[in-house]
This record gives sequence, structure tokens and C-alpha cells, in this order.
Amino acid sequence: MKKTDCLKEIVAKKKEKILLAKQNLPEEELKLKVQGLGPTRPFIEAINKPRQISLIAEIKKASPSRGVIRESFFPQEIAKTYQDVGVQAISVLTEEDYFQGSLNYLSEVRNAVELPILRKDFILEPYQVYESRYFGADAILLIADLLSKDKLVELMTIADSLGLDYLIEVHDEKELKKILTMKVGLIGINNRDLHTLEVDFKTTEKLFPLIPKGKVVVVESGIKSSQDVLFLKILGASAVLIGQTFMEAENIAKKVEELMGW
Repeated sequence: MKKTDCLKEIVAKKKEKILLAKQNLPEEELKLKVQGLGPTRPFIEAINKPRQISLIAEIKKASPSRGVIRESFFPQEIAKTYQDVGVQAISVLTEEDYFQGSLNYLSEVRNAVELPILRKDFILEPYQVYESRYFGADAILLIADLLSKDKLVELMTIADSLGLDYLIEVHDEKELKKILTMKVGLIGINNRDLHTLEVDFKTTEKLFPLIPKGKVVVVESGIKSSQDVLFLKILGASAVLIGQTFMEAENIAKKVEELMGW
């Protein structure tokens, strides 16, 4: 990808996709559809275990920085492998243009496993929160960089009303300060700069000490070895979110065991 602001491009495309989705299924209809759904699976509860570090294992076919990561891509099979090897939760990438994701992967994965599922996407407006619930997510990713404080509060309130947990992702001090004034229980530190796509593990080292005790912290991106996981466990992270390393592995289960020391 050329040296442009990757996040800007993704968001522009995402806005087009939301307009199309609303034409196919208007928001009022979507709201009616989520009313009769069964309960969600508790996401925060699943990953917040004392004295251990949990794993949110990700299902993604491609990424803007790497292109296609996994050629033979069967979300249900991957999800079952994750469940069998003992992961605590699953993240499903649903962004279509840059990650080759799909909302249908959420439904497929939900039907295949009992684990709670995070919808990983670029969520900008209420429609997508209802959509996440309808397609089978138990939690959603909200990126602090993309959303004003008011918008975050609006989306969190809707998520609460639908029984969805939310992971609020930050990757610098300014974003962290913004969300620490709000009632946020689950914070994600992303070591990847979404504008340049560069990964810097020092982001976690810098931001983690600034987060008050009692918050559940998930570390994302650039976690490639059991040493990385051990470092984060000692630091006090509740969970790691790992995708690319597993998607590149020939034997996913073996890679999970190797990284997590299970």
C-alpha cells in the first residue's frame, strides 16, 4: 500500500459500506430484528481471570500491511480449533475491503463455538452496533482515535442496552486520557499505529502504567513469542489479542500452545 494515511482510506470506504447496508436493511428494521435475540455471552468475564493471562484469538484473512495472510480460510474450522485448544474468546474481523472480512463470518463462528465473540471493525455509528448484535457479536471494538467523546458515549450506551461488551482501543496518551474520564471497564492498547501501520511494542510499556488498577487491559498487535506473552503477564495485562501469528501458522493449535505456554 502506498504511503498514505491508511486509517483515513479505510474509514472513507467504511462510510460507503454503511450507506449500502442501510439501503439493504434500514435501521428501523434492524432494530426490530435484534429485539427477539437470545442473551449475549459474557465477554469481559471470559477474559478477566485472576493470576492468568487470557487469549482472544483472532480470525482474519488479510490485512492492509500484509495482504492475504491465510489462503485456506475457513472461519468455522479456525474457531473450532481455537475452542478446542482452550482460548478464552474469539475476535472476528469483519471489514471487507482491507481485511477481506465479512459480517457473515460472525454468524458462522457463533454457530460453531460456545465462546464469546468480539466484532473487530471500524465502528463509526449506531447502525453498526445494532448490526453487530444481529450478526452474533458479544462485544465490539471501539477505536478512540476515530470517535469523539460524545460519539463514544452514544455507542457505549447503545451497546449496554443490547447486552454487548465493548473494548475501547487506544494507541497513545491523548486517546487514553480521553477515555479514562469515562466509565470504561475494558481498555485495549494497540501497539500498531493505524495511520502508518507500524508496530511499536513500547506503546504498551508507555501506556500500561497510566491505566488505573481495576481496569481490564487487552494488549493488541506485535505479540509474536511466548516471551512477549510472559512479559505482558508480568506487567499485569488481563489478555492478549493475537491474530496474524496464528493465521500464518500451518498448525494453529500448536502455535497457540507454543505462544501461551499451555
